[in-house]
Amino acid sequence: MTAPLWTSADIALATGGVATADFNVTGGVSIDTRTLKPGDLFVALTDQRDGHDFVAAAFAAGAAGALVSRKVGDSPQIVVEDVLKALEQMGIAARIRCAAHRTAVTGSVGKTSVKEMLAQIYRAFGPAHWNVKSFNNHWGVPLTLARMPEETARAVFEIGMSTPGEIAPRSQMVRPHTGIVTCIGGAHLEGLGSLSAVAHEKADIFAGMEAGGTFILPADDEFFEYLAGRARRFCPTGNLESFGHAANATARIVGYETDGTESRIQLDVVGKPVLVKLNAVGEHWALNAAAAVLAASQSGLAVEDCAEALAGYTPPPGRGTSERLALPGGGHITLIDDAYNANPASMRASLAALIRRPEGRRLIALGEMLEIGATSDEEHAALAGPVADTGAAGVFLVGDKMTHLADSLPPQLQQIWAPNWEELWNQLEKALQDGDVLLIKGSNASGMGKLADRLRQWSEPALGKMDSGAESTAEVG
Repeated sequence: MTAPLWTSADIALATGGVATADFNVTGGVSIDTRTLKPGDLFVALTDQRDGHDFVAAAFAAGAAGALVSRKVGDSPQIVVEDVLKALEQMGIAARIRCAAHRTAVTGSVGKTSVKEMLAQIYRAFGPAHWNVKSFNNHWGVPLTLARMPEETARAVFEIGMSTPGEIAPRSQMVRPHTGIVTCIGGAHLEGLGSLSAVAHEKADIFAGMEAGGTFILPADDEFFEYLAGRARRFCPTGNLESFGHAANATARIVGYETDGTESRIQLDVVGKPVLVKLNAVGEHWALNAAAAVLAASQSGLAVEDCAEALAGYTPPPGRGTSERLALPGGGHITLIDDAYNANPASMRASLAALIRRPEGRRLIALGEMLEIGATSDEEHAALAGPVADTGAAGVFLVGDKMTHLADSLPPQLQQIWAPNWEELWNQLEKALQDGDVLLIKGSNASGMGKLADRLRQWSEPALGKMDSGAESTAEVG
């Protein structure tokens, strides 16, 4: 019989709380009654809404118990002074009782992708644990730790930030054996003010580094030496490794090629040549793969095994996934959904990757980039060159900040601007033709992910007709 993830006695001991009744958590730890599963512990966090208002719903959904700051009803609960603080204490207790090799990832671009790559590799070699989605903030990191089973062999944690001072406490909670900075770019400049400040904050991923741990840094980044210096100050006994195109990179990118669907990446990792095949397109994926293979090899795995385990990796939804959608009038388009988020660096990478896609008329739908600070107007305008380089037949732009890009695009390039994605929809729908390749990207708040979802909904009836027709033909034949 599998041991429970938590007992009420363990939770009370870790948090200093008081149990109203004994219970065992046989599932996971949840903060959302909509996704809660029977046997989960419900954590009544107070953020935009008060989780205590949902305690009854949690038990109706099968929760084993609840972590609360005030008792709600008669179901089994652990009562603590501060629910978030108690969740953090549970996370630390989970870390202490588990002998897993822990990897922490941050960076302006690519951190979720590298985290997912590491999760795929780690799963191939025993019990593994990782953040779901992008649970990388002040509650996401302790929640992920608290969900970590004691038998976990390897774990990877994504750690993000939007304002100064957020990464160091999360790193000190995780206590990573390996820490990765994917790159320094123009994300969150609104809250930080400069790239130097971004580098300073990202280097805090090493604040909780275990003695003798490994720092993994982007060899081609202008802040490499600065990051290395900060890492050594945090952990003087740490080991410095790097990835990228530089000749002295520990994991060096030797070659990249793609057929427009799959990428083949040649790496040299400490003198060992390996080939990585990914279901993703764009040379930025080579950097992600190099970082992931190098980091995984620090957990006691052979480089060759790491590369093999990464084979077939497909990006998470909204991060460059490619889909074939049926058109209501007949034919298909290829949707490149990279709409989860955007900053200047990721925009350029996504646009460059579009050039690598198969033949077809290219269309681009871009939402505005948010939280990039005082240079926002210039950064939007500066995308004109990368957009033009794709050879796109048309550009669809969303949001006030995208007017700066609209004004900078070549006059011969057809473009349509709208204040929001809803008002763009009709124009985009009319423009799509059989064989088109459509890239959708923008900051999450720009709503471009909703535009991608609307396309899928629009396509579903057409796909149903085609499936029905295929079945009918098969029956006749």
